Amino acid sequence: MSWLTALLVLVVVAAALLRWRRPAWYWMTFGVTLAVLRVSVRYASVMDACGLTVPPSRWRLTLARVTNRPVPDSRPPRILRVRPTRTGLVLRLKLRPGQDAFDISAASDRLRHSFGMYGVISRELRSGVVEVRMTGYDVLKRVQMPAKVDRRPMRVPVALREDGAVHYRDYREMPHGLTVGATKSGKSVYQRNLVAELASQDVALVGIDCKQGVELFPLARRFSALADNPESAAALLDALVSRMEGVYQLIRAEQRITADVSDAEIAADIWDLPDDLRPTPIVLLVDEVAELALFATKDEERRRDRIITALARLAQLGRAAGIYMEICGQRFGSELGRGITMLRAQLTGRTAHRVNDESSANMAFGDIAPDAVLAAIQIPTGMPGLAVTGDSSAGWARIRTPHITLRQAVNTCNRHADRTPDLPELAAFRPMLPHLTAVPAPAVETAPAAT
Repeated sequence: MSWLTALLVLVVVAAALLRWRRPAWYWMTFGVTLAVLRVSVRYASVMDACGLTVPPSRWRLTLARVTNRPVPDSRPPRILRVRPTRTGLVLRLKLRPGQDAFDISAASDRLRHSFGMYGVISRELRSGVVEVRMTGYDVLKRVQMPAKVDRRPMRVPVALREDGAVHYRDYREMPHGLTVGATKSGKSVYQRNLVAELASQDVALVGIDCKQGVELFPLARRFSALADNPESAAALLDALVSRMEGVYQLIRAEQRITADVSDAEIAADIWDLPDDLRPTPIVLLVDEVAELALFATKDEERRRDRIITALARLAQLGRAAGIYMEICGQRFGSELGRGITMLRAQLTGRTAHRVNDESSANMAFGDIAPDAVLAAIQIPTGMPGLAVTGDSSAGWARIRTPHITLRQAVNTCNRHADRTPDLPELAAFRPMLPHLTAVPAPAVETAPAAT
């Protein structure tokens, strides 16, 4: 009997050690089994305590009265499926008549405590069916992206959501994005992840980095055009606008609106064109937008108006021409001058890292997802890369970008440097870099022969 006790103590110690040092391993070995048991045993009582049950229907009461049986109990939502994942559990629930998806969402915090989970998030899949995603541990404390992710053209994984799902940046769904955050909040790491993921795709990268190029120029081998000051940025944006107009002329020439062509084949953007005619899509990354909007003299004011006008035109018209934008900055408010709020309104995807004040969070989410403002200002200082993301659908979620060093991003860009397209309209802004040379192997010195 002593060896059984020793084995039990060893298992308990191992579980406690894993839960402390490796929560992901603990979840896969012990946590998922315990969580399934807790949900199975406590489900009916927890739903009743949380007010998520409905009283018996009239026909059930009538049947019980006719057959002289006890009054039936209230019924909770029916479990359609329980699916364990690498980070938690996913429950698919069928709502009873009279229940609403908001009832489940409002009780998320109570469900989290009752089932002993780290987090609970719910969303409506279709009418009467709700998916409840429960996480067993803090997946954002130490971000580990899954080995298999769903990469597609113009769709790249950039972060991990708080429910354990992968957060993707899909440019065809949300063409333009805005990223705000204070210094050392994780904006640069988020941008590096974007560049590193896009480097392996057939896309042209164009960058504007007015901090003398310290962020984007190390990645220059994968960029088709780069600007490191407001003057060259204005010329680069004018060239992009000219390219956009040329692409629209190509689409007009290839629209194929004759009577014998079906509606599905009529071209309205570059993705409707044949592969041999489709222009290369472009992702424009602006590292610090405030440097483009600030001015001190009349000449700088005229240049600033020219830059903001070009950015607004690209945001309004660039999607169909295959030009997508990623704009980063510490603040993005009306104090930056005319046209800023109009430009911000065109940026559908919003990501806010740690900010210094509530007004900065309001600039990102105040007009699309007010509930996300409170979450954005509660991001702690000691978790760089943690952010809140949202879009115009009023949905939002917490995410955290996996840490990638500048060296890793540079190596990725150098490895895919052969994918960098040459765009004639942007040839004047192509960074001139020396060719990569192979590092010779160190010489092997032999020890002198013994005399």
